[in-house]
Amino acid sequence: MNHYNIAQAKAQFSELVQRALAGEDVVIARDNRPLLRLVPLQAARGSPRQPGSAKGLIKSIAPDFDAPLDDFAPYR
Repeated sequence: MNHYNIAQAKAQFSELVQRALAGEDVVIARDNRPLLRLVPLQAARGSPRQPGSAKGLIKSIAPDFDAPLDDFAPYR
């Protein structure tokens, strides 16, 4: 794990981004205390979402699902 102080991170930001994208653990520190870790978003989320991946999981929907709610009658 490589630590970089804030000034180094500012000066070498593009290089640190490339290192993080390559899988390297990049930690930015202040006063030799780790503040944050630079990680790619894809790795933070896990696997990418797939359209239609929940197909078949909803078994039934009430027939009046789209009906107006009685509580909102004064606003109609």
